[in-house]
Amino acid sequence: MTKKEKKVAVVGGGPAGLMAAEVLSAQGLEVHLYDAMPSVGRKFLLAGRGGLNLTHSEPFDSFAGRFGERRAQIEALLRAFGPEQLREWVHGLGVETFVGTSGRVFPTDMKAAPLLRAWMHRLRAAGVRFHMRHRWTGWPDAAAPTALRFATPAGEIELQADAVVLALGGASWSRLGSDGAWVPWVAERGVAVAPLMPANCGFDVAWTTHFAERFAGVPFKSVAISFTDTRGRRFARKGEFVATASGVEGSLIYAASALLRDKIAAQGSATLLLDLLPDRSAEQVRAAVLHPRGARSVASHLKSRLGLEGIKTGVLHEVLTREQMHAPDTLAETIKAVPLRLIAPRPIDEAISTAGGVRFEALDAHLMAAALPGVFFAGEMLDWEAPTGGYLLTASMASGVAAARGVLLHGERDAP
Repeated sequence: MTKKEKKVAVVGGGPAGLMAAEVLSAQGLEVHLYDAMPSVGRKFLLAGRGGLNLTHSEPFDSFAGRFGERRAQIEALLRAFGPEQLREWVHGLGVETFVGTSGRVFPTDMKAAPLLRAWMHRLRAAGVRFHMRHRWTGWPDAAAPTALRFATPAGEIELQADAVVLALGGASWSRLGSDGAWVPWVAERGVAVAPLMPANCGFDVAWTTHFAERFAGVPFKSVAISFTDTRGRRFARKGEFVATASGVEGSLIYAASALLRDKIAAQGSATLLLDLLPDRSAEQVRAAVLHPRGARSVASHLKSRLGLEGIKTGVLHEVLTREQMHAPDTLAETIKAVPLRLIAPRPIDEAISTAGGVRFEALDAHLMAAALPGVFFAGEMLDWEAPTGGYLLTASMASGVAAARGVLLHGERDAP
């Protein structure tokens, strides 16, 4: 069978699926991409609405370390297509990039749409055929892992491919296409799947009605959080996050979300300590609080001596009684360590990404399932997670490259 005669079905039109389609079509294979939505890249476009974070410029070892327990598996993928290769690929589409002050890498215009348009033009020119509004519903034949079934506007169809790349995403932002419906179908075929969980997510906090109504949507700026995880390791980081009507969310919370989620699962809740003034020592804060305030109220005193006001004063009232607010030592200690009890992660559909998925132990080095010869997995379907900052996109695209190269190697093994 020649390459042009070899038909590959890529299911999922996110970055992982599109990248797999690009690698395969560049090698002359007949590539058909199927997606349940009317157009591809919907989550990619939404993620780029506030500025498309492509990857990160930090040293490779630090970058690989962001993938935690799955570092070994993801690092192997990144060595073939990592941050530098991703930037070169973007430049090849005619889109320039720059490194922000945080080390994150963005397109110069900060937008996702021009990049996606250029990418789609390249894919169509390479012969990739797109089949939209085709929702994968599993396998029609248990003995044929590369035979697929789809629900379409014209009714149910079945097709046979020579190889399949499944890149259906996790279960966050289901309105954009990734709803996790694939989990039982894959598990039933003997492929081990770790339960899907929210990642880079917010958490519920039992705010009082007064606090929730007054401060929902207000950021905690220039703060730090710390806590001890289930393994006894201390997490501590400065940054900012936002209070919501139900709890907390935002970059600083997302950075700790995996550890907080696991601690809640193990212990029923997780308490983090919020330092409202991380740039001032405990001694400096205590001295300012103890300074005579005369006829001024506590709120006026805190604003005058420490610059505390608004949501920072509000959260103190959440955890301290009136008497404690007037006890200088207790107040000073709490300013440096406000206990926030997180009672649950927000629902998975609200999360930026998901953890869990197809276990790497069920796959070979080329991301093919041992139980499903000819079927490869990529993207958020795989059991890994990473913080925001370009890590998610980079690893998803790297896995698409790896799966496509696995298909090519599989074809070579099968060739007469």
